[in-house]
Amino acid sequence: MNVKLMKFLRDEDGVTAIEYGLIAGLVAVVIIGGVTLLGTKLQTIFAYIAAQIPAT
Repeated sequence: MNVKLMKFLRDEDGVTAIEYGLIAGLVAVVIIGGVTLLGTKLQTIFAYIAAQIPAT
């Protein structure tokens, strides 16, 4: 029984999966934040350009 416990404690497969999950979550948060900021700035730029074009 002691050997099985030591083998379980040395097994790092679960830890690696959790680390990859945390990294993927962090990358998703960064992407969502970047797209949100970029979208707001693009909306401002397009609104400015539209205001500069004379209506016909």
